Amino acid sequence: MGIIRGYKEQIFEILSKIAAEEESITAAGTVIADAVMDGQVINVVGPGGHSNIPVQEVTYRAGVLVQMNGMLDAGTNLIMGGKRTTCYERLPGYAGAMLDAYGVGHSPDKVLIICNAYGMNSMTIECALEAKKRGLISIGITSESFCRTIPAGHPSRHPSGQSLFDLADIVINSHIPYGDATTHIEGVSAKVGPTSTFGNVFAINCIAMRAAEIMAQRGFDPPVWTSSNLPDGDDLNQKYAELYKGRIRHLW
Repeated sequence: MGIIRGYKEQIFEILSKIAAEEESITAAGTVIADAVMDGQVINVVGPGGHSNIPVQEVTYRAGVLVQMNGMLDAGTNLIMGGKRTTCYERLPGYAGAMLDAYGVGHSPDKVLIICNAYGMNSMTIECALEAKKRGLISIGITSESFCRTIPAGHPSRHPSGQSLFDLADIVINSHIPYGDATTHIEGVSAKVGPTSTFGNVFAINCIAMRAAEIMAQRGFDPPVWTSSNLPDGDDLNQKYAELYKGRIRHLW
């Protein structure tokens, strides 16, 4: 079981590094708190495949701010096919159409969280560029070490060669190592034990929790989803579900 203990320590190390990003987490939490208190929802996108997992994490999720508006685009969702998601996340021009379909930039809501550990595919970069064009504040969750390592001209890179780490207004470094997987097993040619989902999910929960803390310090009790499995869960959530019907796209 040595590989399991080793994997645990590697994950713990990554989470510890993310937790140390206090300045960026507070900056992102402040932006989210301001938006929520102004009556806005918080748009969240994961441009490509498994990057949708942190978006699902904050969509109608117990313990998460009600206003998190996850954009679960069918083109990049794994249910449509893993290879297909890679094609869509590398497709120039797709991000703008997706944002239009969700009404991002055409509503009073001004925050866009972009979750992508690698931070370099076309959809990720164009989400960040579109955020600037549409007057949105962008919060990037991505790994600086990873995106800096992949060479220019790689098929997964946006044609401009830019990285989310350089484009987002606020960045939380997810510290995902090169290649994502961390563990070598003798007799297995490739490393195993991916890490990016742990980092992305931890980071987005950190900024949402910090936002809630900031709002509480201002004397504002932010709405938070309750588990529907609790005796009063359905009743507590129903009032928020009615209030945000039509504004949180994947709520109903």
